[in-house]
Amino acid sequence: MELPIYLDHSATTPVAPAVLAEMLPYFTERYGNSSALYGVGMAAREGVEQARERLADALNAAPDEIVFTSGGTESDNMALRGAAEANPLRRHILTSPIEHHAVLEPLERLQHLGYNLEFLPVDSDGRVDPDEVEQRLRSDTLLVSVMHANNEIGTVQDITSIGTLCREREVLFHTDAVQSFGKLPIDVRKMRIDLLSLSGHKLYAPKGVGALYVRRGVTLARFMEGGEQERGRRGGTLNVPGIVGLGEATKLAHEQINSESERLTELREWFFERLTATIDGVRICGSRLNRMPNNIHFCLKGVQGEPILLALDAAGICASAGSACAAGSTEPSHVLRAIGVSRDIARGALRLTMGSSTDRAGLQYTLETLAINVCNLRQLSGELQAVV
Repeated sequence: MELPIYLDHSATTPVAPAVLAEMLPYFTERYGNSSALYGVGMAAREGVEQARERLADALNAAPDEIVFTSGGTESDNMALRGAAEANPLRRHILTSPIEHHAVLEPLERLQHLGYNLEFLPVDSDGRVDPDEVEQRLRSDTLLVSVMHANNEIGTVQDITSIGTLCREREVLFHTDAVQSFGKLPIDVRKMRIDLLSLSGHKLYAPKGVGALYVRRGVTLARFMEGGEQERGRRGGTLNVPGIVGLGEATKLAHEQINSESERLTELREWFFERLTATIDGVRICGSRLNRMPNNIHFCLKGVQGEPILLALDAAGICASAGSACAAGSTEPSHVLRAIGVSRDIARGALRLTMGSSTDRAGLQYTLETLAINVCNLRQLSGELQAVV
């Protein structure tokens, strides 16, 4: 077993060696601007278009429906704000309260501009009931945005049912698939998805590159001015090495999507069983049935997450309390609050997210380290309370 043990793959992943190898020529001999008409430019463009085809194949989409972006946050903003600006007569938007801030904040901005933002209720697992979507759709509903898999608790939504309802009512359906792309099968045709956001650094590609799937016939206002790149949908010189890396990472992920999902699901359940048997006062958060294969999220009664994270780090274990985008916040997660976890319990939240380097030995070491430190912290807390 080698240290550190990295259990924060939902925050970011290392660039895979094969991905880096595919990227390197695009920093050197194929360095051209992909918009140029001469040789090195055309070589760069070939790399971009191959990546576009790889993403399209993975989603059962057409290559011209793939727009490359700087990552999931831009893709979410482009989808939501672009749809609103292109369809100004429809002012009603449905979303869930457990979305990533990259969805919630653009929607709050639209709300300030006069859009009617309505939140769909979620159950204690964080699941949206499609019947609630059906009941809340209106004649002026512009779009529904519900993430495929939650970045904190790992709950997977029934987006096929939601997408079907939206298509029947001619309402746009957007899903943030940043956590699920490359880990769960996605078919945008069968799932009736109009707009889908994804990011490279969650599946062993570099940071700073992502994509937005835009179904043919869906009109978005231009989100970024400054050129005619991406068929006029997004200005700016393309990040060719990053795009090539995203394409290679997508190919590799989909070659092993079933076997890796099975392996990680087995490890997840193995850990959950031993966690609850070893440590008292554990609350597992999120759905056990409809869950990302690599997600282990739980709350520990009587301790706070930060001291545990520091103790794990000192032992060579990388973990998190939740979304990396909310790191440093003293407030309990909005996701945990939405599913009914009390503030006191939510302060003891831990998220372990597995990846290609995760094995049983590392998880066993993590569990042993966790058990020792939880016991010590609870004992210390009791001693302090006795003194007070």
